[in-house]
Amino acid sequence: MELWFTEKHTQNVQFSIKVDHQLFSAQSEFQRIDVFESKEFGRFLTLDGYMMLTEKDEFIYHEMIVHVPMAVHPNPRKILVIGAGDGGVVRELMRYNEIEKVDLVEIDPLVVEVCQKYLPKTACCLNDERVHIHYQDGLKFVRTCQNEYDVIIVDSTDPFGPGEGLFTKEFYGNCYKALKEDGIMVNQHESPFYDDDAVACQRAHKRIVESFPISRVYQAHIPTYPSGHWLFGFASKKYHPIKDLNPVKWDVRGFHTRYYNTRLHVGAFKLPNYVEELLREVEAMGEEP
Repeated sequence: MELWFTEKHTQNVQFSIKVDHQLFSAQSEFQRIDVFESKEFGRFLTLDGYMMLTEKDEFIYHEMIVHVPMAVHPNPRKILVIGAGDGGVVRELMRYNEIEKVDLVEIDPLVVEVCQKYLPKTACCLNDERVHIHYQDGLKFVRTCQNEYDVIIVDSTDPFGPGEGLFTKEFYGNCYKALKEDGIMVNQHESPFYDDDAVACQRAHKRIVESFPISRVYQAHIPTYPSGHWLFGFASKKYHPIKDLNPVKWDVRGFHTRYYNTRLHVGAFKLPNYVEELLREVEAMGEEP
């Protein structure tokens, strides 16, 4: 008998991976957590039946959500990470020696525990002394912060279930206040390809544009996410993601990355016409879609 994991991307589209065996399954206080082993993508994590990461392609997502803001900010010392209990964002951040402290806010302790046990390549730096894990709601945590962080990385799940509050106007406004005067926020911005996902993109973009003076969107190709075409949001109080990029400074670090480089950094902000039209549509609107 063959075992397959299948995720419904739309009412008419499904994505499937053949599974060797299931390593873990449990219902936490917040969500169902599953870990599978597969030949094609290695181990992979799902939450409530939705793909979060695979060992084969997680480097794309984590490199793009971390190195883009880190290559732009000239002096990132204190970082807030919301979500990201799998540890991939923290792993990439720990490459930067100048970082003094990372506050990781994850709502579900079991996600961290499971990833440390079953996905050690991703969760390998969660025990670093610079990392401070807070098990609470990211929306509530950020309300208490003001003028505190150089960079905020919002590695949320999709805009429903436990991650729903991380896509609200209130949340983005609180992130703005939590950043220092030259702070940068990045977030996963969903996929623009399928209609329902495109509406989620538009809503997030509209709310961020209303909160930050500089707001741009960039892209990456992530094979196991819906349509494979994924967007990220870059929002800043001061720095432009391309004009303020210092490629020489980042390149001399000598980091070995498998996806990100400073040439791709510039190109990632060059969006297809259909995506630009989606974004312009909400930028011109008085009300959210």
